[in-house]
Amino acid sequence: MASLGAGAAVVGLITGAAEAVSYILRLVTGPAADRRSRRWKLAGGGYILNVVVVPLLALATSMWSATVIVLAERVGKAVKAPARDSMLADAGTAVGHGRAFGLHEAMDQTGALIGPLIVALMLAVGAGYQGSFAVLAVPAVGVVIALAVLRARSPDTSDYARASAKPTGDDADAPAAQALPGLPTRFRWYLGFSALTMSGYATFGVLSYHLAIHHVVSTAVIPLVYAAAMATAAVVAIAGGNAYTRSGLRALVALPVLAAAVPFLSFSTGMWGIWTGAIVWGAAMGLHESTMRAAIADMVPAERRGRAYGVFGAAYGLTWMIGGAAIGALYGVSVGSVQVFVVVVEALALATFLPLLRSGPTPAPSP
Repeated sequence: MASLGAGAAVVGLITGAAEAVSYILRLVTGPAADRRSRRWKLAGGGYILNVVVVPLLALATSMWSATVIVLAERVGKAVKAPARDSMLADAGTAVGHGRAFGLHEAMDQTGALIGPLIVALMLAVGAGYQGSFAVLAVPAVGVVIALAVLRARSPDTSDYARASAKPTGDDADAPAAQALPGLPTRFRWYLGFSALTMSGYATFGVLSYHLAIHHVVSTAVIPLVYAAAMATAAVVAIAGGNAYTRSGLRALVALPVLAAAVPFLSFSTGMWGIWTGAIVWGAAMGLHESTMRAAIADMVPAERRGRAYGVFGAAYGLTWMIGGAAIGALYGVSVGSVQVFVVVVEALALATFLPLLRSGPTPAPSP
């Protein structure tokens, strides 16, 4: 967008609006995913929209055409996410939801690492933005083929769930509370914990801003710091998923602690703190994106998971945006104010989390 004439304020506005659309739209696509006949259509359509529009950035000749493509990519994510997570919850019944979501997040982060490296390589050899985005059409074709194969092999992922002889989760047989229509009370409490945790979790954009303005590392090294965080997230996603399958929600107690540690490490000016902070930030991301989603599958009946994932995704994203904005504003005041804010918020998150441990047994490990 900058190469097409957009200033920083415009880029911030457009990307912020795209993220907002991605999360808010899930309040609509989530309930739609509760109808099993729509899940493959929603997931497939969302994935195809994702992978088709990104290579089209190679053809963008104006800021506005690029804006439409960026918005379309976020819409695709909003359409696919609740249906994808609902089907993943079904398919993961046999191995345990923690392991299933952990593996998914690990693969997701692997792709999030390889994709930018491909673009960086294309830029290094002089392909420019057009060539760099165009080459992403190759994995896009692979995605479409994989979707077709998966759809043919598993037309109804609920078959996996029905094969399980014993339901899992504290609320598997519990009546639903009506504060969030059709969703269990425990899920509502868990939603509050998740929102608080994300409110105190600094975005990597703020962390990289700190690295850049203080010249802690060179500009070329900042992507390597991010890559270290993503690699950590992939490893922790699998470890955290396995821990959740064995011990239930207790595996999430580390989240507020990790998030609270980030500003003390990542906002330092020493190399040890910066790299350790990246690892801690990545570890928290690995748990956020895997174990937190797995827990929903054990809290909410299968026929309501689409709505639950839609509500969770909207709350998760919007509170992270609000918290990230607050942390960014406080950073302009002092690093100390950021540290105080994050510690207070994460302490509240931990206080909200403890009743979840006392409210019932943790999910039993799946066969």
